[in-house]
Amino acid sequence: MQKRMYIIPGLAVTFILYFTIFGERGLLRIYHLNKEKQLVQQRLESIKAENMKLIREVDALKNDRRYLESIARRDFGMVRRNEVIYQFPPQQQKQVEVEKTP
Repeated sequence: MQKRMYIIPGLAVTFILYFTIFGERGLLRIYHLNKEKQLVQQRLESIKAENMKLIREVDALKNDRRYLESIARRDFGMVRRNEVIYQFPPQQQKQVEVEKTP
C-alpha cells in the first residue's frame, strides 16, 4: 500500500516531465524553433542588405552618368570618341629554378 502511494505520483510526474521536454510543445521543440528563428532572421538581414544595395545601384543607373559610363566601359568594352586603347600581352612570370646541391 505504501509503495503504491509513491509509484502513482512518480509515474504521473514522469509522464508530465516527458511531455514537458519531448512533447510537441516541449522544451526541445522550443529550442529548435528558436534556432530556426535566428537563422531566418540572419537570412532576412542579409536579404535586406542586398535589397538596399540593389536599390542604390538602380538609383545610380537612373541618375549617375559616370556610373553608367563605368558600367558601359567595364561590361561592354565601350570607349569614347578619339580614345585609344592599348592592349598588352599578359606578362609571363619568370620562374627561377633552384638547383639542389648535394
